[in-house]
Amino acid sequence: MLLSDAVGRACQNRSCDVKMVQLLVNMNLGRIPGTAALTVDGQFGAASLEAIVAFLTRAMGQTAPDGVVAPGGDMLAELRSGLPGGLTAEKFHFMMLNAGSYQLERFYKPMLERMQTAQINTPLRWAHFLAQTGHESGDLQYLEELASGQAYEGRADLGNAQPGDGPRFKGRGLIQLTGRVNYAAYGRSIGLDLTVDGNWNKVATNPALAVDVACWFWTIHGLNKLADVDDLLKITRRVNGGLTGLEDRADHLERAEFVLLPA
Repeated sequence: MLLSDAVGRACQNRSCDVKMVQLLVNMNLGRIPGTAALTVDGQFGAASLEAIVAFLTRAMGQTAPDGVVAPGGDMLAELRSGLPGGLTAEKFHFMMLNAGSYQLERFYKPMLERMQTAQINTPLRWAHFLAQTGHESGDLQYLEELASGQAYEGRADLGNAQPGDGPRFKGRGLIQLTGRVNYAAYGRSIGLDLTVDGNWNKVATNPALAVDVACWFWTIHGLNKLADVDDLLKITRRVNGGLTGLEDRADHLERAEFVLLPA
């Protein structure tokens, strides 16, 4: 279920749930004139409560609002029905819930541009691509594998034939590019040799490349076709090689489909 618990007066008000409600309310401000945009910080306070009550009263016509947004409840459904079309910055934040403002600003435009080029251009394709990249990058916070890469040293299947290739070509990008052979293949596609002069680091330090390499991976593995039939398991296996992190990928997908697909 989208919300893990209710948000509002006398509720658990878990941070991730509060963030989602704050974003949904902000995307519905046109229906509650005079209500200021909420700060999306996951902290439930007077402003969030006032906005919920205003929505229940003005948008839903309740005369005795309880000030609560319940999982699977009427207010959540009504908030969904009033969402704007397209992939807005607020929807991007809703999917990358743990990203900071810096990461969101850094990646939103490159994501839009490169997804379009890669024909990741329908709500369902957006949803699956953003669910996978959200999981893989910890909501845009990690563009380079935290491990040293030593585990990849000498891996013939990755083309790591030279000393130091493991750390040199460890996972980078929003869908982690790994191994000399893969860095070489992606480099050829963009006309830049990523196997020399420290160029491999650019996949993690250049936001456009970090997004682009994920789109390249998505394309060469035919993942748009799997997104079109909403096949999370097959997409996860192609991205991960197994089903590691499936629960979190599914959570990301649920958020993405909630704001991108019709109710």
